[in-house]
Amino acid sequence: MSPPSRIRVTGAPRHHCAPTPAGEVQLETFLPWTVEHRPLRPRKEILLPPGAAVPTPDPATEEAPACANEDSALLRALGLAHHWQRLLDEGRVGAVDDIARAEGMGVTQVRRLLRLVLLAPAVIEALLRDPAHTLEDVLRRPWAAHWGNQVAQLDRIRTFAVGGSGEMD
Repeated sequence: MSPPSRIRVTGAPRHHCAPTPAGEVQLETFLPWTVEHRPLRPRKEILLPPGAAVPTPDPATEEAPACANEDSALLRALGLAHHWQRLLDEGRVGAVDDIARAEGMGVTQVRRLLRLVLLAPAVIEALLRDPAHTLEDVLRRPWAAHWGNQVAQLDRIRTFAVGGSGEMD
């Protein structure tokens, strides 16, 4: 994150009149300025009394993070897909083509990502908790249409990954 900054005006504004082809006069104003970076504020620290022992966290009692890969491509794609689906449901965009044009993406890629909204909530949570699952793995896998079958499919993938050694689809 960049440090906070402030804009400082370095001189007086200058005005310039320029004639336009239509015979009118266009007024331009130039304001000289620079960006000043302010120093960062000191971080807050906990000061212990002299002679106090520094507490160390116990790894056995620490809770695991709710989401192992909090800023993964899979998480971002899921957020985008649900946002796009909401836009389509509310009628704020007419079609997938409009979303693709607005995002600067291909229609095929938008449709691929929109398939993520069909995943069961339990499957999404499980996929996000396991950092082994990548966006490409999830998109390439043919998911069942019914949410219960998706959960069963995910359980088979897990048991296969733990005990199996071949390829499964």
